[in-house]
Amino acid sequence: MMKNIHFNAFFKLMRADKPIGSYLLLWPTLIALWFASEGLPDLKILAVFVAGVFVMRSAGCVINDIADRKVDGHIERTKHRPLVSGEVTTRQALGLFGFLVLIALGLVLLLDWKTILLSIGALVLATCYPFMKRFTYLPQFVLGAAFSWAIPMAFMAIQGEVPLWSWWLYLANLLWTVAYDTQYAMVDREDDLLVGVKSTAILFGQYDRAIIGLLQFVVLAIMGAIGFKLQFNTAYYLLLFVVAALFIYQQYLIRGREREPCFKAFLNNNYVGLVLAFAVVNQYANYF
Repeated sequence: MMKNIHFNAFFKLMRADKPIGSYLLLWPTLIALWFASEGLPDLKILAVFVAGVFVMRSAGCVINDIADRKVDGHIERTKHRPLVSGEVTTRQALGLFGFLVLIALGLVLLLDWKTILLSIGALVLATCYPFMKRFTYLPQFVLGAAFSWAIPMAFMAIQGEVPLWSWWLYLANLLWTVAYDTQYAMVDREDDLLVGVKSTAILFGQYDRAIIGLLQFVVLAIMGAIGFKLQFNTAYYLLLFVVAALFIYQQYLIRGREREPCFKAFLNNNYVGLVLAFAVVNQYANYF
């Protein structure tokens, strides 16, 4: 029975029951792999990166809960997490984090040495992010940097270099992450103010919707510019209009800054990533 309890608690600690974070990390990774390979990437590299997405996202959730274990109990959305409820001890959580990092290391060792060096950045960013909300109102930018790090890694693994234009893709994903994680932070804004946790939702204040909208516009502009540089066809731009429509819908949801609609807007970004990924895959596969 104890093993089952620990397994279920570890499952929740890794957020395996809430895969939205994995999806939001997966879409830009796939986009980068398709861009870097100009079509279907090598299956071994694809498998390593997809597995790495789920492992590193799980590790990120574990270290996040370790960092927040003393404040999660005061926040409505997080007060039942395993470390707060006592289902898992801090020592057990640290052991799980170490185990996940070892799996990630084993995966990255299947790639070339330059990509292995780049992966150090991913580990540093993923580990530092949970603690940033104690020191800065911009932790969402650190998360964006972490969630985008698979992009240069994908180009390095496939092309042996990271072309200059790929950093524009990195920037687009970083800004998109800041936009959707600000929506996420809007859910907890009142609780965060009480416990002293910082976020862009607090920093932006009454300008949160406008800044999110500006970030979303810049993301679309960058993705459009990349399509222009690579001479993509009309279908790519039509799918960008679909993304624009999704962003407008999100603006509608967060108009009242209420918890549930803001969380729904955050979840809607899964469709944004899906459409962007399909736009790139379709460009090389010529589905239409």
